[in-house]
Amino acid sequence: MLLNALFPTRDIGTDPAKIRDWAQAAEDLGYNCIEVADHVFGAAPRGDWKPTYSEHDPFHETFTTMAFLAACTKKIKLCSGVLILPQRQTGVVAKQAAEVDILSGGRLRLGVGVGWNHVEYEALGMDWKTRGAHQAEQIEVMRKLWTEDLVTFSGKFHTLNAVNLLPVPVQRPIPIWFGGSSDAVIKRAARIGDGWMPIMAPDVAEPKLAMLREHLKSFGRDPAKFGLEGWLRMDTPDEDLWAKAAQGWKRHGAEMVMLYPMYRMPELGAQIETLRRFKAVAAGL
Repeated sequence: MLLNALFPTRDIGTDPAKIRDWAQAAEDLGYNCIEVADHVFGAAPRGDWKPTYSEHDPFHETFTTMAFLAACTKKIKLCSGVLILPQRQTGVVAKQAAEVDILSGGRLRLGVGVGWNHVEYEALGMDWKTRGAHQAEQIEVMRKLWTEDLVTFSGKFHTLNAVNLLPVPVQRPIPIWFGGSSDAVIKRAARIGDGWMPIMAPDVAEPKLAMLREHLKSFGRDPAKFGLEGWLRMDTPDEDLWAKAAQGWKRHGAEMVMLYPMYRMPELGAQIETLRRFKAVAAGL
């Protein structure tokens, strides 16, 4: 089972040297991929709404960070984990993803989601209510832009008339994996995705995985060619809990797992030590 490393966006700080050192440590330790989270805005609580991340949580910009990481590393893969796609202009995302894929030599995997933060959608001038349908059409458009010489497309959200992207990405198309665990997301992932990367405890994942398998079958997709990555969201640095969760996803057939610490690690040394500890835990499975 491959191990992926969550870029510690809230704690790494703004020193480029520390970002470089952390990324190179992940690569040297043999991690498969670095995943960079996405939020454009922080949002303060209001009324009964309490955000998972608030106005006090810093998030490095996803594509700029992945481009920097591409220059700092040689072989470790890069992934947006996950990009809130319907908040962004489709053509701009396609262009940015193509550029990161070029600069990394074809190491990009695009992880996408629809998000949970309606306040952020509003601040970006995007429609919260149509985010699912918008996402599905965005993926269709992006794949055309990555693979066709000239694109003409007319849909509910996009109108393109003989346009293209140059330079083109190394991967044509760039693989797209879905985050999120709603029934609608699982069906969409099975229909048009290359993989699924949920934040979910493995002991409650089986009904969702059964749904995913059924949808893959109904859409004529080969399950063997559809990826699965388990995100291990942890509130404490408890290695026994890490091992139990990783083992659970291994039983479910996940090809990758990623430790997702919710606790804070303000020191670079602790961030790198966590990479070492998780690798040691996973090696024993």
